[in-house]
Amino acid sequence: MLNKFIPLVTFQYLLIALAFLLPLSVAGSNLIIGFIVILWFLSGELIKKLREIKQNKLLITSIIFFLVHLAGLAWTENLTWGLIVLKKMWYFLLLLPILSTIVTKIYIKHYISAFLSAILITQVVSFLVWFELIDSFMNATASNPTPFMSHVSHNPILAFSAYIVGHKILFQNNLNKLWIFAYILFFLAMSINMFITAGRAGQVVYFLLIGILIFQYFNLQRVKAIIISLLIFPIIFTTAYYASDIFHDRVNIAYKDAVTFDKNSSVGRRMSLAINTLELVKEAPLFGVGTGDFPNEYLRINEKNIHKVLIKERPHNPHNMYLLVLSQLGLVGLISMLSIFYYQFKYSFNPPSKLLRDIGLILPSMFLVIMLSDSYLLGHFTTLLYIFFSSFLYKDFESLH
Repeated sequence: MLNKFIPLVTFQYLLIALAFLLPLSVAGSNLIIGFIVILWFLSGELIKKLREIKQNKLLITSIIFFLVHLAGLAWTENLTWGLIVLKKMWYFLLLLPILSTIVTKIYIKHYISAFLSAILITQVVSFLVWFELIDSFMNATASNPTPFMSHVSHNPILAFSAYIVGHKILFQNNLNKLWIFAYILFFLAMSINMFITAGRAGQVVYFLLIGILIFQYFNLQRVKAIIISLLIFPIIFTTAYYASDIFHDRVNIAYKDAVTFDKNSSVGRRMSLAINTLELVKEAPLFGVGTGDFPNEYLRINEKNIHKVLIKERPHNPHNMYLLVLSQLGLVGLISMLSIFYYQFKYSFNPPSKLLRDIGLILPSMFLVIMLSDSYLLGHFTTLLYIFFSSFLYKDFESLH
């Protein structure tokens, strides 16, 4: 039992608030996180909590991932940037273990409902801006209506939310017709919003998650699932391509950049960043260049490499989480990161419900894909999404009784 002055239900209200603020506010979610961490340490029974953390290998690998970053400071020359990177990693040291010890099975549906309620708000605001019924709002413009975060984070989180809602439509048997209709409208709104905003990584993973959902619905009957996918995906892509100017332009630009390999275009820069970073990895394959040395070391490699990119400002990551970890911490760092995903997949097969099992498979699958295009475990919104959902998707509630 927690300290009687800080009952467990207090944490549940805070977790629901955190789920709601997660896609809406950096300051608001950080404030809730601060309250949770302080109350966790004040609530007592620290030994019991540490014992619970020790029993979960996912939490142990998460802590090790942080500790590898900490160790990487020992051979970094840019300690200032190294400390900034380490600060971004604290979620893996503290927040995931702390949240995992306070989440409860009966409140999971409330966490998810609060999160989806916030996503509904983002959709309403996004469409209001897109239809120019309200002026540009925070990050949102009529040409790229992502109000509360950049499109880099908006679209993957939107794809993840669309999967959850799609899963409810297909598999939640206790929904009445009104709820089914509401969820269908919600799913369609998110699907439209996916292609009137500019996040290509989210659009790619949207097709991936919908494809997985189709396979799950047909209970892994591959022929049926493949046929349905081959019918649906071209329709979605073609409709989006001709109906959305921003999607049309982004597809054309991506194709042109990939074919012509213009090193200073959007796609070309990413390809050059990857090639140059691989050269950096070759110099220190086992332990990397250190937690804080990527920016300086990349500049050095870029100056001598044939894939030199015109740099307006010093790059802090290669827009690829795997290459970033490899360059900073070598194979040791990459193995420590992939170990987290390994245990997520392993633990996802023992959930309290089909929804949680399927989301438990989707979460790591999505991140393994989008991390090819950016450092999604460093950004606030996507990292918090990853940590928050991991805290209850992979917890063995039954063994704690």
